[in-house]
Amino acid sequence: MTLPLVLASSSVYRRMLLQRLQLPFVWASPDIDETPLANENVQTMTLRLATAKAQALAAKYPDALIIGSDQACVLAGETTIMGKPGSFEKAREQLLACSGRSVSFHTSLVLLNSHTGNCQSSHDVFTVMFRSLSDTEICRYLELEQPYDCAGSFKAEALGIALFERMEGNDFHSLIGLPLISLCHLLRANGIDPLGT
Repeated sequence: MTLPLVLASSSVYRRMLLQRLQLPFVWASPDIDETPLANENVQTMTLRLATAKAQALAAKYPDALIIGSDQACVLAGETTIMGKPGSFEKAREQLLACSGRSVSFHTSLVLLNSHTGNCQSSHDVFTVMFRSLSDTEICRYLELEQPYDCAGSFKAEALGIALFERMEGNDFHSLIGLPLISLCHLLRANGIDPLGT
């Protein structure tokens, strides 16, 4: 018997990505504290938070496969984690800092079987090289797209693509917050194949 799928996320972007697999699922907000811990690196933080998101829904969905995902980004050569800007001015600061530089997006994914407690995980890194951007371009982009709820201050699936010189990584979807290639691998390991074979 296949367990139902639950997406532990309030993100509309992750829901839209998961819908591409054409599998039935429900979603719920995990409501956890996402504050980074002192001296926590980006990979440790994203894995901890992705796991916490899935575990937060285990009691409500005791017989399910719960998907948790978390993403953060860092500028090349730095360790400070860039979060969601929340405002025009912070987004402008982030994009000015990114101009002409590489930014690595770290996305951790977990699949928790709430019936057995088994938790599988993966970690994807996707790197974006930004063009040299003028302040005018940045302000125009922010006025048009208002990506204040997105880590890195852009939407790669929309007009944000115009900010880039190039991209490197295994799965473009990880840049949006849910690495579908890794998720399909974890789902198949748990008896769910989006192709139904």
